[in-house]
Formats: sequence, C-alpha cells, structure tokens
Amino acid sequence: MKTVLFCMNPYSFGILYPIMQVLKERNYEYIWFVRAAIVEKFPYQDENFTTHIKDIITFQSDAIFVPGNEVPYYLRGVKTQVFHGLAGEKKGHFRIRSYFDLYLTQGPYFTKWFSKAAAKHKDFSVVETGWPKLDIYGNEVHKYDHEKEILLHNSNSKKIILYAPTFSPSLTSARFLSSQIEALAANKNYLIIIKFHDLMAKDLIDRYQEIANKFVNVLYIKERNIIKYLLIADLMISDTSSVVYEFLLLDKPVITFKNYNKISHCENLLTPSNLVQKVAENLIDDSFKEKRAVILKDYHPYTDGKSAIRMVNAVETFIENNGVPEKRVISWFRRYKINKIFGKI
Repeated sequence: MKTVLFCMNPYSFGILYPIMQVLKERNYEYIWFVRAAIVEKFPYQDENFTTHIKDIITFQSDAIFVPGNEVPYYLRGVKTQVFHGLAGEKKGHFRIRSYFDLYLTQGPYFTKWFSKAAAKHKDFSVVETGWPKLDIYGNEVHKYDHEKEILLHNSNSKKIILYAPTFSPSLTSARFLSSQIEALAANKNYLIIIKFHDLMAKDLIDRYQEIANKFVNVLYIKERNIIKYLLIADLMISDTSSVVYEFLLLDKPVITFKNYNKISHCENLLTPSNLVQKVAENLIDDSFKEKRAVILKDYHPYTDGKSAIRMVNAVETFIENNGVPEKRVISWFRRYKINKIFGKI
C-alpha cells in the first residue's frame, strides 16, 4: 500500500509518526508531503519527503493520511481524515468539507457525530480507531519518569506544573497570567514548565522567558513535542487549547482560564487572582476526577497503544471493499478552494 503522510502544519508530525512506524513494519512504501513553509521544522529529514504536490501526483498513492482540513481532491488514494485534536466543541470540528473518503475517529463521542453525517451524505465511511498521537499513553506512559525525577531533584521541587496556553491572540491566557505564574514560582515546591505554541506573540515569549531566567524552578521549553511534558506534569494550566483534552486523558487535573467552551471536566477560572490558591487545592484534592471519567470513556477510551495499527487496518479494509479512489467528486466551490491552495493540475 503506497501511502502519503500529509502535513500542512507542524502539529501533524507527531500525529503521523506512529502511522509511519506501522507502515515501516509492513514494508509499505510511503512519502511525507510537507508544506514548504514548514519544511525547516520537519523533524524527520532522513525520511522520504517532498514539498511539491506534483511529486505526490507522480507517486500514485493508495492512501493519504491527513490530520488537517484540506487535501487535494485530484490526488489518487483513500483520503483519510485522522484529525489534529480532540476539542469536539470547537467550531468546525464536525463540519463535512467533502474532501475525505474515510474518517477515523478518536472515540464514541466523535464516532456518533460523524456516523450521523455519513448516513446523510452517503459518500464517506467512518471507523473508530483511537488517535495515534496518544499511542504513547498506552505503551510508553512511564517513558520519561526518570527524567521527571532528575528535573525535580535539580530544582529541589515536589510537583511539576505545565503551563501550555493557546497562541490565539483573542483567546490566550498568556497576557493575563504572567504575574500569577511568577507568584506560583515563588513556591519552590513547584517546578513550572512553560510550553508555548510556535505562533505565540513575540512579546509574550519574551515576557515568559524573562520569568524563566528569574527563577531556577521555571523552565521555558522550546522543544516542539509536548507529549513528554504532558506525561511528566502533575497539573496543567491552560485556556482554550485543545491540548487540555490530551492532558485530561492522562487522568490528571487541569485549570483553565476563561475557557469559553465551559467544559465541566476541570477547574475554569474567570479571574487570574485565585490561580495560586486553585493550583494548591487541585493538587491536594482532585475534585474533578469523577467528571474526567466521561472524557476517558467517550473521547478516547483506547489505552492499548494500537490506534495507529487500527488506522492502517481500516484503510486496508476500505481498499479491499471499495478499491482505490482516483479522485474525489466535490463541488465547484471546493475545487476552487483546493486549486487556490495547492495549484490546479
């Protein structure tokens, strides 16, 4: 099965990496498509990759895995949506854009919605597989335990707090919480790890780097892969970022600031003044544990580390039953949009 791993944004790399591993194990030929604007961030430079759609056309793929919203309709292969997050309440998550033959969902909550849409549109299939980015939760959840011990020892701290806000200018908590993060840092029992998105405003990056330079128990992390820090943190502070769900699935407490989605599975603050108090309370008394059980059950119940395997299996089965699509039949407007993004053949 000739496969394309389709990347329009850097977050795609970590999602598609476990799928690549399965393709390697099965000796399938594959190629990464990486948008030219992000190619310098591509972490697998020794792999077969291209920045040119014409190369993908020539490749004549059987399957295309896409953790994003668009893929050229004229490419050969099963166009497979694997999603880039778990925030189902966000605007557009369940929008059907007609570019995909197959939707591989993360858990029952998502499967229900897309199955209803499939019954209505009748031109795509839905299979629940779990999400490959979280396979590490099943098979390597303790991978960084020793590193956590070293970090806590070096800072003489007892708990790790991860601050990972969204970069969105209108939604980020970073403009409001710098003083509170400093106040938290005054408690040497906390090691605070600050992990910002690549697109965070420079003035905010500078501000929080200053905080990290000021306190020995504050680390500003530039590493792109956040999974390690999700695994080692004891509590996370965020806002509307979809990474909230990735942390909740580890069954650990989260505190959000002005999360407009009003999720009930964690503490949501409307003012920054009581952040320090709420961190202490949530570390001592995890009062949202029962409510998190809903997320664990409905959003991503898979803990076996085999979501990537199920995804590849699902595409193989689709091809067995339906053959390999030469292209998608979509509306004039959708064709126009794709041609504008990727070029017309």
